[in-house]
Amino acid sequence: MSCARMLFLRRCVDLCGARFISCLMSQFPILWSFRRCPYAMRARLALCSAGFCIELREILLRDKPQAFLETSPSGTVPALRLPDRVLDESLDIMTWALGCNDPEGLLDMPDEGWQLIEANDGPFKAALDHTKYASRFPDLDPEAERAKAASYLVDLNQRLAGQSGLFSDRYTLADLAILPFVRQFANSDRAWFDAQAWPDLITWLDGFLHSPRFAVIMTKYEPWSDGDAPVFFGATKDQPDGQAI
Repeated sequence: MSCARMLFLRRCVDLCGARFISCLMSQFPILWSFRRCPYAMRARLALCSAGFCIELREILLRDKPQAFLETSPSGTVPALRLPDRVLDESLDIMTWALGCNDPEGLLDMPDEGWQLIEANDGPFKAALDHTKYASRFPDLDPEAERAKAASYLVDLNQRLAGQSGLFSDRYTLADLAILPFVRQFANSDRAWFDAQAWPDLITWLDGFLHSPRFAVIMTKYEPWSDGDAPVFFGATKDQPDGQAI
């Protein structure tokens, strides 16, 4: 299904409501997701910003449904089922959605944004996992791993000085791709995190955590089971520029 077709259906839902949904629910992409997974979080952020309405299937990672395993080649969330293919990498989902519709101009960022995302997804995420799940890595020093993660965050703090986004006073793709992981790291020891000398980083994170967009993507849903009525998820219309859900 084309991006234009998807946005047309989204508009029809806004105008026609539940009856239209029940008739055309098979037309919507299906997103397999886990609420707290930072990869799934950033996929939901992009889909909301782009204005898509999707069918959301929340799963438990310890009890993955067979239908999900048959959908996702990697067996990981997020996985977006489109009529002609499956996207099971979060950045692929983000760029696909924003490539269809990017009202916030999130893709308008310098090349350095991609470098920050690469560092986030590589060495920072590795150090985060080694810190948060230290018992799984008995051969590693968790304090040394936390220091590695912190060095990345110090750089982000410097970039955020005097502005509300990594490159300006508006979010870009890099902001939404990285913030869920900073949240995960902060939650591993919030008292320690708040005691560090990175005030702009804390302000950036807290602004995100108290935003309407975060509230929407973190809505709780029951885990999906075969035969359940579909749960639809997506952005609301009439969103203010720069603060869209």
